[in-house]
Amino acid sequence: MTAAQFMSSDDIRAAFSAAMSAMYRTEVPAYGTLLSLVAEVNARTLAKEPALRASLAATGTLDRVSEERHGAIRLGTDAELAMMRRVFAVMGMVPVGYYDLSEAGVPVHSTAFRPVGESALRQNPFRVFTSLLRLDLIEDAALREEVRETLAGRRIFSDAAIVLVEKAEAEGGLDAGDATRFIAEVLDTFRWHEQASVDRGLYARFHDAHRLVADVVSFKGPHINHLTPRTLDIDAVQGMMPGHGIAPKAVIEGPPARNCPILLRQTSFKALEESVSFPDADGSFHVGSHTARFGEIEQRGIALTPRGRALYDRLLNEARSHVRPAPDGSNADAYRAALEAAFEGFPDNWDEIRRRGLGYFTYRPGDADGRALVDGDDLEAMVAAGIIRFDPIVYEDFLPVSAAGIFQSNLGDGAGQEFVASPNQKRFEQALGATVLNEFDHYAGIEKASIARCMARLETAGSLG
Repeated sequence: MTAAQFMSSDDIRAAFSAAMSAMYRTEVPAYGTLLSLVAEVNARTLAKEPALRASLAATGTLDRVSEERHGAIRLGTDAELAMMRRVFAVMGMVPVGYYDLSEAGVPVHSTAFRPVGESALRQNPFRVFTSLLRLDLIEDAALREEVRETLAGRRIFSDAAIVLVEKAEAEGGLDAGDATRFIAEVLDTFRWHEQASVDRGLYARFHDAHRLVADVVSFKGPHINHLTPRTLDIDAVQGMMPGHGIAPKAVIEGPPARNCPILLRQTSFKALEESVSFPDADGSFHVGSHTARFGEIEQRGIALTPRGRALYDRLLNEARSHVRPAPDGSNADAYRAALEAAFEGFPDNWDEIRRRGLGYFTYRPGDADGRALVDGDDLEAMVAAGIIRFDPIVYEDFLPVSAAGIFQSNLGDGAGQEFVASPNQKRFEQALGATVLNEFDHYAGIEKASIARCMARLETAGSLG
């Protein structure tokens, strides 16, 4: 079969993202309400901010905003993670970044599977934040062994899904028919299961160790636990949620509201308490409940350089050293005030962020004629003269403290557990069967390539020299 007969990985990813969104809207109706609120706010924001619309249009990202989603799953074993990597590879998604959530009391470490090329991101920027349970953080040795035995007995992928992944790897892709079957088979991996795979007593022991342990281990598969649309004004959506029957978490995770958004801000509604049946030894079932799935929204800002990220981390730690947000939101106002005060130390002007090397930008020809410029390769001079324009590069990744904050708020008040931060990227990559892409190198490469393209276009147009 020739490459021309294969369905592109971008098209497979777009179709899978749409199918997952439709499934989750059916399973969690409040997610559909969130989509409507986000669409309303985004349309209003674009109408009110023509400069934002122009920047999104110039960078080819205007159309993708309304289609943008990220999901999250939690896996239990190395084998599940390794196979998940192969599944996402069929959709053109690679692991980017390593996240240690133990620093915030969550016994997992994670990566984000996502597309990385500019064209792929424009077509469909679907991401899946994927966490692996860390058995080494379960102190009770007997319980740790029960977790291991329980997980060893499950298979989260169908035989057909595995066969199709192997076919894609062997042949270099899937045709439209196989891609459609692949999407249907893999979608079942993420589907909600109302029947637990462990009895109520064992579930309770997992739950007492950590609610996330119970969620990862007690079911047939890694049900999608949230799906997230992107908004251009998260504060507006947060304010509208209560009026539509949705109670948001008290604090928006990430940096405070700014004129020039940085990194990532996230909020969510609290996880649903859902009916679950637990099997008994005699084959009967007892009805109980489980809390895990929720709805989330995000607002994405500029990707920060290592220097910018160091400043961000310092200011965030400064705010949290004064007020640490309580899981129940009881000190939300005090935390917001501390956050806003701390982040007065981060410039809120695109050109200052750029000149101080705090964020990544793409560059494109401006309207001014550069022929009068003496030094035709001086980027700063050309920016100042209007020969070259710049646009912020959208942050495509995640923040460990914010992710942990979302996890904790949706696992229930008081669900936190203290762990000593213990990042182990090498161990994670061994389980993954691959290295994760360094996000800073990736963004720096995009910026550098945009400068080269911009200079080439200006030279071709004869506007330099």
